[in-house]
Amino acid sequence: MTATAANLLQGASTDFLRNFSPFNGMEPEALAFLAEHAVLAFHPRGSDILTPEMGVPKHFYIVQRGKVQARQTRGAVVTEYASLALGPGECFPIGAISARRPSTNAYVAAEDSFCFHISADDFLQLMQMSRVFHLFCTHYIASLLNQSRQQLQTTFAQRAAEQQTMTTSLAELIKQEPFSVTPDTPTRTALERMSELRLGCIVVVDPDKHPVGVLTQSDLLPRVILARFDLDRPIGEVMTANPHQLPASASAYDAALEMATHGVRHLLVIAADGRLKGVVSERDLFSLQRISLRQIRAGIENAADIEALQRASKDIRQLALNLIAQGIGAEQLTQFISALNDALTRRIIELALARHDLSGIDFSWIAFGSEGRHEQTLSSDQDNGILWRCTEVDDPDRTRQRLVTFARDVNQDLAACGFPLCKGDIMASNPELCLTLEEWKSRFGAWIREPDPQALLNASIFFDFRVLYGNERPANQLRAWLNKTVKGNTTFLRMMAVNALQVVPPLGRIRDFVLEDDGTIDLKKSGARLFVDVARILALRTGVDSSSTVQRLRQAAGRMGVSADEAAAIIDGFNFIQLLRLRSQHLETEHDAPGDNRIDPDSLNELDRRILKEAFRQARKLQLRLKLDYQL
Repeated sequence: MTATAANLLQGASTDFLRNFSPFNGMEPEALAFLAEHAVLAFHPRGSDILTPEMGVPKHFYIVQRGKVQARQTRGAVVTEYASLALGPGECFPIGAISARRPSTNAYVAAEDSFCFHISADDFLQLMQMSRVFHLFCTHYIASLLNQSRQQLQTTFAQRAAEQQTMTTSLAELIKQEPFSVTPDTPTRTALERMSELRLGCIVVVDPDKHPVGVLTQSDLLPRVILARFDLDRPIGEVMTANPHQLPASASAYDAALEMATHGVRHLLVIAADGRLKGVVSERDLFSLQRISLRQIRAGIENAADIEALQRASKDIRQLALNLIAQGIGAEQLTQFISALNDALTRRIIELALARHDLSGIDFSWIAFGSEGRHEQTLSSDQDNGILWRCTEVDDPDRTRQRLVTFARDVNQDLAACGFPLCKGDIMASNPELCLTLEEWKSRFGAWIREPDPQALLNASIFFDFRVLYGNERPANQLRAWLNKTVKGNTTFLRMMAVNALQVVPPLGRIRDFVLEDDGTIDLKKSGARLFVDVARILALRTGVDSSSTVQRLRQAAGRMGVSADEAAAIIDGFNFIQLLRLRSQHLETEHDAPGDNRIDPDSLNELDRRILKEAFRQARKLQLRLKLDYQL
């Protein structure tokens, strides 16, 4: 072959590779090395490209044209759990060639196909040459997700230029050296300096500059002025101990979430050695958003009626959309939405309590479903109930009726604020869901003892619960009782596993995706649900207390001996599907509206299509583990 012909072929290979991740982000010299050493080979339809019997792979493959089918070969596995179609730009076998072991998959040409081959030695050299390629091979889906976020941020570059990103670190937000005092400083002296420096709060530190307390302007009226506190006494007697703090490496988003969750206006920023580095206030975060956190919090806390809370609800949605545009991850986004929606719900309950005399009744407002998992999107309906305690002197029927009447007002007010009434009547205003601790145990116990289809459906909703308002202790007792009761009940867990496997990931054997009649995929029913259902079973089996899908997967993985990398890949897959759900929704999205949670894969760019396919592959791996565990 002449030098000119070789150069032309290398140029064509480079042009092809630049269309796909991670090659489009690789260093020029590494991409040139890959194009120079890649050999294009033809594989006729039905031929084996790589099988476990071939031993340690001698080549790394990149599909150039056609389709390659990957099939798992370990054990007797049903084909819908064990095959995957690979198209142009996709690679194999990453894990086997990196670890120098035989592949666990067989790779067969599903149609006449062309693949680039590079030798195993060249593959390992390429990993050493290219940080981008090394990251891709060792953290495959995480690498793709990072590129997707960067692509999204580029798409919204003009918007990001108008408002700084919430991914800014707290260290970057600190503009001046912090002023602090020791606990024995006279309060008068501290306040004089606070006024002189025009500070919104003053930090109290120990001799090693470790924060021990804080006093804010909002504390002065109730604690100092109205209490007629002696200003000559030390500030340590009037400060708030154990102030909220975050490391300097945390992001503005982390600070916003902390403020939203705990209703505070100042956060202490701590250096790596635990010393005070600075203070971040809501004011510092205002400039990062057109709609500020303070506006939303103030709108919720000061709301005197439902109309004010309706405005706050719209602001929550708009702020969430701004964060999506800035590339914030799905786990953080859903936590943020849930934290602000929790605050809104609590304010609705407080306003309703002012109209209903429930004094002396010990109750908890419980969230179920996605809200119970901290996984609300911009389109969620209501799933709630009440857990209450009945004393010997109470009239149970009368107490329940008072709570149901109160709950009916709360449910209607939540609906007015954008959380539609549940069509299945899973609401606290339903007397069947306004129960004492013993009644909830009895209800849960009946479902566990007789796991018919309705009982399994109920378990998938009600077992994901947490307290939004009121006494948390009874709910903690219910969780401990539930975990203990289910952990040893293999029949119930097996039935839940059967139920969880009824829906399979929409991956095609030849095409990338299996679509519904309208050409879309329901990302809730055929995506997020796959992870949620398995995570719930694993949590019950291993005694995990959390109701969050991500936390259930993380904690259960550790208790089951699953590697951190494998767990991270599964969680990344779930988070990407959640992110696509959020991105497909908009400010006026209504629950179950046309298009809600649905996506046309053809509308995605090549990178996001690839990540979605990998996310479904992770769901299939998770289901396969469940299938093998229960021999289904």
